[in-house]
Amino acid sequence: MGRAVFKLLAAGTVLLSLLCAVTAQELRAIARVDPGLSKLVATSEGLALTIGLSQPVPYRIETRVDPMRLVIEFREVDFGGSDLGSKMSAPGIEHVDAGPIREGWSQIELFLKDPMALVTAEMIVDQEIGSALLDVVLAPVDEATFLAGAVRTDLGLEPQTPEPVVSAERALTRQRGDRPLVVMLDPGHGGFDPGAERDGYTEADLMLQFGRELQDHLVREAGHTVLLTRTDDEFVPLPERVARARAAGADVFLSLHADALIAGEASGARVYTLSEVASDEASARLAEQLDRASLLAGMDLTDQDDTVATALMDLARTEVQPRSNRLADELVAGISAAVGEMHRRPRMSANFSVLRAPDIPSALIELGFLSSDEDLERLLSEEWRAELAEGIRVALQAWVVGDAAEADLIRQ
Repeated sequence: MGRAVFKLLAAGTVLLSLLCAVTAQELRAIARVDPGLSKLVATSEGLALTIGLSQPVPYRIETRVDPMRLVIEFREVDFGGSDLGSKMSAPGIEHVDAGPIREGWSQIELFLKDPMALVTAEMIVDQEIGSALLDVVLAPVDEATFLAGAVRTDLGLEPQTPEPVVSAERALTRQRGDRPLVVMLDPGHGGFDPGAERDGYTEADLMLQFGRELQDHLVREAGHTVLLTRTDDEFVPLPERVARARAAGADVFLSLHADALIAGEASGARVYTLSEVASDEASARLAEQLDRASLLAGMDLTDQDDTVATALMDLARTEVQPRSNRLADELVAGISAAVGEMHRRPRMSANFSVLRAPDIPSALIELGFLSSDEDLERLLSEEWRAELAEGIRVALQAWVVGDAAEADLIRQ
């Protein structure tokens, strides 16, 4: 069972704003609590609280007074039917409440008999099925220590909860080569939209298979944090795919596809970046095909941003687009060196909506075309897919080095 762990160590009682880096392989709208995996027990150190969740979500932890309690606020958690509060009891706890507090936010409150401080908060994510466990450890402290770090609020009044702090910072913080990347992989299509189809194979299934393999390879060989926009055969609208990458603070967004064009028109892998003007007519058609599924699902992709917002996004893209271009160039070099077979024009551009994040370097990798006999054979080869995954790993590493060097120059 693959697990990702995000751990916070706290000395004393302090106000904590913590975002789990949302590293589950899927990010559905609302997480669900698992009562069977949730518990509150006394330990030699103090108290241990475990909350089972269907997926990781942003959360924040703080101690409060009037009355004295520990509060964990979650983004999008459904406690409905779990009756979690009534099932949890332990020495030192008056009672436990759990439920929604306002739109999009839920919380758990542990009402304390005696002062206690947070020792650790650790979220463990199962990378195979996307579930998560939040483990919180509390220890007794004296009243002065508790009061020094607690937030004073009146019961019944909701403190203003900001959007997840780490997520906002990660979206604006450029990687500098001093940490593993957060990579969002986007297996194309899914659900009612299978994508290209041939001989019983669908683009959606093949891309999900490769997405999982690439995720495993990048985690195992490079130590990156790697997420998937979908982990099963579900439909995810294009804007939501980008939103999930931004919520996770992704450093890189890679969309995976293997479309089908007129027989003989295209074969071999190629890499796309965003452009208002497509490299050629075939690229324009691919962009239209990719966007059409969201339109069929009722998702209007028409730009509704006001003038100011559009200008700000365009300004952000002036920095990110060159980074995306360099990312695509490295992907072409890495894939070519790894597998050899590429499209006669391996570096392309088109107006793909899925590449429109203004603050995340993004590229779309066309692994091949189901309309090509040779490409389909390669896509079905486990050995070829492993070589392709290694080529992408090498490309990301090369991009990290160059991108960080440029960031250092800008900072100077």
